[in-house]
Amino acid sequence: VRSVRARLGSHLSGRGCPPETVALSETVLDPNVLTLGFARRFTAYKRPDLLLSDPARLARLLCDEARPVQLVLAGKAHPDDEAGKRMIRDWIRFAQDPRYRRRVVFLEDYDISLAQELVRGVDVWINTPRRPWEACGTSGMKVLVNGGLNLSTLDGWWEEAYRPDVGWAIGVGPVTESADQDSHDAYELYEVIEREVAPAFYGRDASGIPRAWVARMRRSITDLTVQYGASRMVREYLDKAYLPAAQALRERVADGAASAKAMAAWARRLESSWPGVHIGQPDFVRQTDGWEVSVPVYLGDIAPGDIRVEIYAEPTAGRAAEVASLSHDRPITGATGGYFWRGWIPGARPSDEYTARVVPWRPGVRTPAEIALIRWQK
Repeated sequence: VRSVRARLGSHLSGRGCPPETVALSETVLDPNVLTLGFARRFTAYKRPDLLLSDPARLARLLCDEARPVQLVLAGKAHPDDEAGKRMIRDWIRFAQDPRYRRRVVFLEDYDISLAQELVRGVDVWINTPRRPWEACGTSGMKVLVNGGLNLSTLDGWWEEAYRPDVGWAIGVGPVTESADQDSHDAYELYEVIEREVAPAFYGRDASGIPRAWVARMRRSITDLTVQYGASRMVREYLDKAYLPAAQALRERVADGAASAKAMAAWARRLESSWPGVHIGQPDFVRQTDGWEVSVPVYLGDIAPGDIRVEIYAEPTAGRAAEVASLSHDRPITGATGGYFWRGWIPGARPSDEYTARVVPWRPGVRTPAEIALIRWQK
């Protein structure tokens, strides 16, 4: 019996959800039942209530006679996060329902010590952030070395790590801002647990061993633990962020901060001249495998080398967002400060899904963090 189950107790021998009322002081978890863990900060974008969005469907999962599921949850909300606190109250209210008290437990005072128990005491770690807002999702990495498997939205580290033979995923496909994305992801979450996770856990050979499940655990441990952990995280932060940032700072402050002063003067010039920037009507010419596009841009006092012209398309169902940079082509005859930009866009989108835009550009300047200017085609 793994630590979290031993800590909470494990005396049940039946399946499903017993109908009788169970006292709060009684034990909760059964070591023979598929155990899902969910623990993190409770806030809206992490969607900790996604599994609770259809209580009736969740109840069927918990009380399935042949393949029951049990949940261990923990987490805290920021004192000013009313939505996060409401989600905690909703889960506690559900966990206190006598029908599910032997299948759901919400652990108080979530901290590092409790997290250590959780990541080595669950069969599957659940993570359901709204894409693309997940920074990393390190709690799922901690489960790996303990033999737990991941079921997560394809975001953060799991988007890179996921394979069907090491875990499960929801949110497959391009990111969209659709209003029903949460309900779609919730339905997919229930489906994956019911049709894939639970059958895999309860599929046993003649000796009672879930060999396919164990094979998935072994692949997860072998293939993922070396690649996804604190050592890689620190190394990549150092190589990709801290050292380049330190070098950029040294360059900016050299020679009495000459580079930084030049950048600041450049930014002031662009900000004062930016109202004079406007974009003409793009010309799209259909090719067999994309579009040839030409965009007239009028810069006023701004030099062509100080900006970048891009073609942008929003994400749609079945397609991710697209950004293509165009090349400076030639001046517009008879126009002061007018130039054509030209380029090629691969793909089969219709031309009316593309919009031209102008953004500042200068080597060493981070846009839009350091100069938040943009001009869209009207």
